Amino acid sequence: MHRGKGMKFVGDSRIRADRKPNIPKDYSEYPGKTEAFWPNFLLKEWLVGAVFLVGYLLLTVAHPSPLERQADPTDTAYIPLPDWYFLFLYQLLKYEFASGPYNVIGAIIVPGLAFGALALAPFIDKGPERRPFKRPLPTGFMLLAIAAMFYLTYESVVNHDWEKAEAQGQIVAEVEIDKEAEGYQIYAGSSCINCHGENFEGGAGLPLVDTGLKPEEIMEIAHNGRGGMPPGLWEGSEEDLQKLAEYIASLKSE
Repeated sequence: MHRGKGMKFVGDSRIRADRKPNIPKDYSEYPGKTEAFWPNFLLKEWLVGAVFLVGYLLLTVAHPSPLERQADPTDTAYIPLPDWYFLFLYQLLKYEFASGPYNVIGAIIVPGLAFGALALAPFIDKGPERRPFKRPLPTGFMLLAIAAMFYLTYESVVNHDWEKAEAQGQIVAEVEIDKEAEGYQIYAGSSCINCHGENFEGGAGLPLVDTGLKPEEIMEIAHNGRGGMPPGLWEGSEEDLQKLAEYIASLKSE
């Protein structure tokens, strides 16, 4: 049998004969325009992410999250406050058009439209241009969102009663209260209990345990008020106020 006789060679045009190794393209002709995803771009992303992560961890160590007193579902005077990154939504719910019967607008519709626009951003402008002033729609939406978040956050910060918020969440040491004492009976029958709590733990008003005040000073505050407490709230007799002031002055944590 002669060499090659009776043999047929079949070729498939779908398979390239000149295979090349998987070498990234040379982007040197386009400096600053684009680059290889791996490892150039991805390595930069990792480095930036690592810097922010380390900074965030150092911030949490230097300023740990503040703790408040144990949650009390019966305390209707407590005003909850979200973390700083949700203050703009918190402020939005204070406006008449987004609160009360229109709460669904501020809680669902407005945030839904904002996040929906963010999700649609890649489809609004599909052009390859990367300069912001060449992409007016995405740039305009982003600037509008940043301005709205900044303004609402600022309004929430300047209009919030931070002193009252700190007082209502203050951790108060437990104290053994004699509810059969005459001083407590006077306290329970007055309007003071509505603001300062059943166990003097505070609420709309300040806690009354470990005040460090003398009975005379407590009586003066009851008549003339102090801070957020208005004057003229005491409606009982001077004798009852004297007994109540002495009882409050004796409340000390263990």
